[in-house]
Amino acid sequence: MAKLNENFLTLEKNYLFIDIAKKVNSYKEKNPDKKIIRMGIGDVTLPLAPVVVDAFKKGCDEMGVKETFKGYEDSGSGYEFLKQAIANYYAKIDVKLELGEIRVNDGAKADCGNIVDIFSDDNIILLTDPVYPVYADSNKMAGRNIIYANSNEENGFAAMPSDISIADGEQSSKFKEFVAKNVAKIIKPSIIYLCSPNNPTGSVYTKEQLKLWVDYAIKNDAIIIFDAAYESFITEKHLPRSIFQIEGAKKCAIEMCSLSKTAGFTGVRCGYTVIPNDLKIGDVKIADIWARRQGSKFNGVSYPVQCAAAAVFTEIGLKQIHENISYYQQNAKIIANTLTKLDIKFTGGINSPYVWFKCPNNLSSWEFFDYLLTEAQVVGTPGAGFGKNGEGWFRLTAFGDKDLTIEAMEKIANLLAK
Repeated sequence: MAKLNENFLTLEKNYLFIDIAKKVNSYKEKNPDKKIIRMGIGDVTLPLAPVVVDAFKKGCDEMGVKETFKGYEDSGSGYEFLKQAIANYYAKIDVKLELGEIRVNDGAKADCGNIVDIFSDDNIILLTDPVYPVYADSNKMAGRNIIYANSNEENGFAAMPSDISIADGEQSSKFKEFVAKNVAKIIKPSIIYLCSPNNPTGSVYTKEQLKLWVDYAIKNDAIIIFDAAYESFITEKHLPRSIFQIEGAKKCAIEMCSLSKTAGFTGVRCGYTVIPNDLKIGDVKIADIWARRQGSKFNGVSYPVQCAAAAVFTEIGLKQIHENISYYQQNAKIIANTLTKLDIKFTGGINSPYVWFKCPNNLSSWEFFDYLLTEAQVVGTPGAGFGKNGEGWFRLTAFGDKDLTIEAMEKIANLLAK
């Protein structure tokens, strides 16, 4: 008899954005004449940069000629021309990478979830709360014990090691029993997920803050999985765009990044994971174990997509994608300016495409969601969907049409002014 992985039964019935879609579709059915402005899901709306499209087409053309046709990629880790382009990109922020430390993938989400395959199920996972659901769900699926570091209004939604709470988390009964019997001992996490700029809160760690996390990980023999998917939205030069800008990080960190938001690749799918050669457990290089896992479970990213990705990192490519990024940053500024005028507390917007703000009038996250949808026809994301510290907070995304963003914020301003 086939048996289920019963850890899946512990998950929320639906992924957060499926629940949102159901609510929106229900409202649309009852109010077909209403225009709905979506500012919830973080999907881009601007087209690919011209230089990227040209490279994409050229890659496709080469696939149609016998002499330049490509089949399986030999390494499965990405073509050298793309990995070199990524390495050159990192060099601009004084981070030196070897090509063998870079593995091309089909977006950060998959690797963020799959990376835990190479670690034992008895690792203790540390997440910050609020948290991007993929980090939590992928570890719940494996039945791992999870503890949290509280991100909240007091610490600017930038949790630090001092904010770790063993009481908060999802653990097995056996683990809870162990904690109860060893209350005098401190439970140390072995895998730490960090995201900066943060999804969902838009907060960004400073170099000093990341150094504390790096030192903490090294002291406790932990590994940091660092999600840098939104690094291209950082505008303040003193803020780190890679954890590898922090001394010691190559001994304790894995970095994942994506072209989804950087270059509008949400419908194209390409990203990369960096695992330094210095990162080891005992004498075993983590990069070698990940390469073995990927060799069995991943066939690589298509040649035309990798051609398009390489074009992103050219001089003209970076110029063109930053025109799109600037457009989204203007939207974020529109959102932030409106909230400032309304005297509503928020994080994000300056170095992030997300704006995270406190629900007015002590409304819960889902109450405010329903209120915005029914009264202003604007869709956002309830903070409670990202964890207990998200309750009473709300996320809006800058990935939208500028005119619609202006219209939505005018509606919100008029609504809340009442």
